[in-house]
Amino acid sequence: MNPNIEQFKLTLKRGKAGYVPIAELGIHPIMIERLLGRPVKSLKDDVDFWHKAGYDYIKLQPIADFNPGKLFLQDNENSTLDDDGTVSRNWATEGKGIITSLDDFENYIFPNKEDFDYSNFEKVRELLPEGMGVIGQHGDIFTMVWELMGFEQFSYAIFDNPKLLDALFDKIGNLVLSMFEYFAESDAVDVIWYSDDIAYATGLMISPAVLRTYFFPWLKKIGDMAKSSNKPLIYHTDGLLFDVMDDIIDCGVDALHPIEPQAMAIAEVKQRYGNRLCLIGHVDVDLLARGSTEQVREQVRKNIEEAAYNGGYCVGSGNSIPDYVKYENYIAMLEAAKEFGR
Repeated sequence: MNPNIEQFKLTLKRGKAGYVPIAELGIHPIMIERLLGRPVKSLKDDVDFWHKAGYDYIKLQPIADFNPGKLFLQDNENSTLDDDGTVSRNWATEGKGIITSLDDFENYIFPNKEDFDYSNFEKVRELLPEGMGVIGQHGDIFTMVWELMGFEQFSYAIFDNPKLLDALFDKIGNLVLSMFEYFAESDAVDVIWYSDDIAYATGLMISPAVLRTYFFPWLKKIGDMAKSSNKPLIYHTDGLLFDVMDDIIDCGVDALHPIEPQAMAIAEVKQRYGNRLCLIGHVDVDLLARGSTEQVREQVRKNIEEAAYNGGYCVGSGNSIPDYVKYENYIAMLEAAKEFGR
């Protein structure tokens, strides 16, 4: 297949393209190197992977360090470096983080907007195959705030220390927003992707009222930028989202990823919101990790049948492609999308 970023953008705008595109937020380097057949050592290698896998785009992030002081953010310092260079998984900060007071906030070292490196965006156009585009992606305004505080302390601060929340959201929000200003203005970027988890499989992490106070105003600013630049906006969040789906749409989001299978049925989401949202994903990561290739193929076929009949759907996982996914299942998903998406 030849890439076609215009067909991908048409799908994100709920149109019916000539095929059902594929889309993914994150793919583990081990999976990338196995499909590519060599280590990824350059931007050209990265482009070659996304092209070979059949995506219409390469996804790029600015190089950014939100912890220049190298302070450890976890409750338990149990991370280790594996032989393959990856970091062992550990829990997000649940209790007390490193910013729990305005003094802590004043003493924390934040990056400056000028520290963000966009050089890959400036280089990538000359490396792209004909028809291939670029997604500019970043996120985590909400996530970075609560991780810096610890979720428990964050929850208390909603009632006990709203000034600290205002300060943190303003600081992190404006730093991240500067990235989306670049995406909106850059001729190198075709599509904008914001990621920030706000829900579990069983419900929202915090109340809709709190999200409307602290989070959705930032998503709306990003949505306004996307609209003014005529670039589709994808939003990633896991979880059960029906209580705030209208808020998400009202912020200017064009496409929602990943329609987590444990949280929402894609047929219901399509029926209720398909005229206002493109849907992306819904192939369960657990299925990709433990199922058979035939089960994966059947899930892709079913998703296309339920969500792509009038356009506005992209095949992808129900979250991302981590290292523990079976490689043959990832390939089966890509091949099934090509087979059933015609």
